[in-house]
Formats: sequence, C-alpha cells, structure tokens
Amino acid sequence: MLGLKKLKYKKVFARIINTFMSLPPVVVGLVVALMISRRGPLGYLELLFTPVAMIIAQTLLVTPIITGIIFNNSKERGQIIKQVCKTLGGDRFDTLLLLIKEMRIDILIAVVTGFGRAISEVGAVMIVGGNIRGHTRVMTSFIVMNHSMGNYSTSIAMGIVLLIISFITNSILYNYMAGD
Repeated sequence: MLGLKKLKYKKVFARIINTFMSLPPVVVGLVVALMISRRGPLGYLELLFTPVAMIIAQTLLVTPIITGIIFNNSKERGQIIKQVCKTLGGDRFDTLLLLIKEMRIDILIAVVTGFGRAISEVGAVMIVGGNIRGHTRVMTSFIVMNHSMGNYSTSIAMGIVLLIISFITNSILYNYMAGD
C-alpha cells in the first residue's frame, strides 16, 4: 500500500529503503552485536551468540530487500491495479487483495531474492552467532571454515547441499506463489 499512497516523504522513504537494500552484512552484524552485547542497550537479554541474534541480523538484512522490491514494483504497477479495482467498485480491502493477487510474481521475486540473501550470508551471522559448532554454525560459515582449512571436498559437498536446499525452497515458493 505504501507504493500507492501519496506521502509527503515518499522519496525519502524510497532512498532509505534503497540504501538499506545494500547494507553490508558485516555492518548489520556489528550493529546488532553492539546492541545485544553485554554492555549494549539490549545486553540484559543475553542474545549474543544465540540463534535468536542470528535471526535478528538476517531479518534486518532481508526485510529491506523484500520491502524495496515490492515497494518499487507497486509504485509502477499499483496505480493501474488500483484504478481497475476502483472502476469495479472495490473498497480499500478489495484493492489490497487485488494488488497482492496481481503482483504475486513480483512478491515471489522479492521473497526469493530475500531468501537468496539470507541463505548466502556469512558476515552478520558469524559476528552475532559466533560460529559455535552445534549451536550457531550455519552452512555458509561451515563452507568458509572448511575451505580455509583446505577441506575442499567437504566445502564442495556442503555447497551442493546448499544448492539443493535453495532449489527445493525456490521450487516450493514458485509453485505456491505462481500457481503453476
């Protein structure tokens, strides 16, 4: 709906979202780590080096990408969809439903792009998660670690597993969202 609304600071919002879409993961990890570290404002929650901290960092990385893609596409196509709905007598809720239905491929692209960023991310999760074996080690950091130790066959095998997971996830998303 933000793409359709006439807002006073819409250009500023667009610039902020576009900037956040390209945030370096290590910077996000550093900011989250500072916020949740023992001396940080949220230190009392004791989240550093936990899966929750990793989820927070990943969410901060992925949300602007998904939001930005949907926002930009709805700015371009949303007005036409809104006019069609208005012509057919639809209210605001009908407009929202039609917008989601008509833009489902755009939403799919946004979600798949966000998923791609999340599944390939190493920097932020290593900073806030600590790469602790059996607790906060993720596949991407496992691949990096094994590669640096010269375990190329293990890195390649885990890379193939990661590709298979990505393929299956994208296939499920595509079948669900595209309806094919």
